Amino acid sequence: MKQLVYILALFTQVIWAQKDFENGNALYRKGDFQGAASAYENVLKSKKESAELYFNLGNAYYKLNRVAPSIYNYEKALLLSPNDKEISTNLKFAQKLQIDDVKEVPKVGFRKMIEDFTSGFHYNSWAKLAVGGAFLFLLLFVGYYFSGTTLVKRIFFVSMFAALLFIAASVFAAIFEKSTYEMERPAIVFSGIAGVKSEPQKDAPDAFTLHEGSKVYVLEALDEWKKVELPDGSSGWIQQSAIKELK
Repeated sequence: MKQLVYILALFTQVIWAQKDFENGNALYRKGDFQGAASAYENVLKSKKESAELYFNLGNAYYKLNRVAPSIYNYEKALLLSPNDKEISTNLKFAQKLQIDDVKEVPKVGFRKMIEDFTSGFHYNSWAKLAVGGAFLFLLLFVGYYFSGTTLVKRIFFVSMFAALLFIAASVFAAIFEKSTYEMERPAIVFSGIAGVKSEPQKDAPDAFTLHEGSKVYVLEALDEWKKVELPDGSSGWIQQSAIKELK
């Protein structure tokens, strides 16, 4: 009986979430961007999320000139769909509303080559590709086993070797991306103006100042303070209430 009640409650929650999402889309088309944003936020409150939902929410906030929320939601969308060019384009438009212009230190070397390769897909997608490669390998093995001529066997054998390389590369990429995902703690500054201190104390001097929409990476936490690093390598302590982590 309890399981039935749970299933019905879950089903009802999904239906309401879908209705809120569709309502948000309708309000957005009518130009009611605040109403659309509220509807999309209701979907998130029901613990439902997708790249499309965050993208639409980012669009609504962008129309409202809400810098930090628009950038935050575009970034959330990219975490779920890192290869989506439309999300990346809209994020760049939103970033133009920022006051701060922090230049990212360019990465070089072998690690940069690996990141360029693995960042094309989410780690879950790499894992699915590895599973697909395993099925392909199995089919090629069956073909190799039942083939009657040396030439065909050789073709299947080479194809099996290529499939193994593909599986190995996909597994490596999935592990590398998951490790990077878990290690990085990106956050967006939500305060209009936030002083970044040289040490975690209110009376400490400001090392520099950030404005809403800036992206930082959390390195460590101490009480109500977070040590953050900017893409240009500079770092300092900021109050945790001034930022919102993406993960």
